[in-house]
Amino acid sequence: MKRALSLVISLLLLSSSFSAITVFAQDKVFSQEQVEYYKNLGLQGTTVNVYNWGEYISDGEDGSLDVVKEFERLTGAKVNYSNFESNENMYSKLSGGGVSYDVIVPSDYMVQRLIDENMLLPLDYDNIPNLALIRDDCRNLYFDPEQKYSVCFNTGTTVLIYNKKLVKETPDSWSVLWDEQYKGKVLMFNNSRDAFAIAQFVLGQSINSDSESQWVEASQLLALQKDKVSPVYVMDEVFNLMESGEYAFATYYAGDYVLMYENNEDLGYCFPKEGVNDFYDAFCIPKCTQNKRGAEAFINFMNEPQVAFANAEYIYYASANKTVLENKESSLYGNEAVYPTQELSKQCFENLPQNILELQNNLWSQVKSGRLSADSKKDEQRIYIESAVIAAITVVIVIASLVRRKMKIKEQDLSDLYEKN
Repeated sequence: MKRALSLVISLLLLSSSFSAITVFAQDKVFSQEQVEYYKNLGLQGTTVNVYNWGEYISDGEDGSLDVVKEFERLTGAKVNYSNFESNENMYSKLSGGGVSYDVIVPSDYMVQRLIDENMLLPLDYDNIPNLALIRDDCRNLYFDPEQKYSVCFNTGTTVLIYNKKLVKETPDSWSVLWDEQYKGKVLMFNNSRDAFAIAQFVLGQSINSDSESQWVEASQLLALQKDKVSPVYVMDEVFNLMESGEYAFATYYAGDYVLMYENNEDLGYCFPKEGVNDFYDAFCIPKCTQNKRGAEAFINFMNEPQVAFANAEYIYYASANKTVLENKESSLYGNEAVYPTQELSKQCFENLPQNILELQNNLWSQVKSGRLSADSKKDEQRIYIESAVIAAITVVIVIASLVRRKMKIKEQDLSDLYEKN
């Protein structure tokens, strides 16, 4: 009995020691006030489903902060974390139903679309006190002017990345992506909106054009690119492919260039003179949520100064959190690719009318399948010509057959008449 009691006491003391170590570990990263805040939210045993871009959160690799695990540790909640590759893929999954996400991270125009289609819930900012840490220029943005549905996460621009060993002259235009000398050496956005934007910049169009003829014109330019340089359409695969040194050009986002450069210093970048897309990604809560309180806690947690800093150091995008922007210890502090000071020609994506969205999707499908290519058109013309010739020959044969038949009937009638006489 005494041995059993002694064992219980020892276990309790050991447990207390582990608890003390855990608290100490927590204090290494977070203040006691932060620890208590998340502990007292009552999220223990709940689940938060997060749907985010790939490579878009600090995950504990190379000694970085594992954001998901830290949130789970402080709140006692479980996080189911999954990724999407494009806004369109995310929208398709969300609009298809049968899913339950609590936090999503769409881009500007997609936030606007989700708001327009009544697919988001208003945020309770009493549960997101760290909204106060969001930069002034990242609040009340054009896609959510009343700041009802979103909290900005990151911002940045598209950029042209090039391999100095394969490219002879420093580029300053998107037009190099149509240069035949780089056939098979071009990596192009594998999402319709960003891909079309590049063609629209080259053509001097608005990236939010509501003119169907302009979208057709842009699709024809993309089809011409497919014919001339055979681009490889990629998203996250761009990292390994560009870092390998095998490709001359890639279209992607400025922050990602900095990550690629760390693994291949032969890479350079430019903001093309025709213009770039100025983008914002934001946290939102979809109507399919099953844990809105947990979702708001996660959004607030992502804006804790320590977490926002860790994410910025991992993602290399411009953080919307002003404590990161002001932190001189940041490896991105003053980085011209991420925080450009030069004057840029910029446009922002907006939600498009339904007829344009449908046209865009249809044209993009045709571009990628090659149905808009010049070779494809030549094949179609050849088929049309051959079909027309065959049809014409058939008509001639039919007419000739009818003429012969009539002549035979006429000859037979004359013969019968002759015999009667």
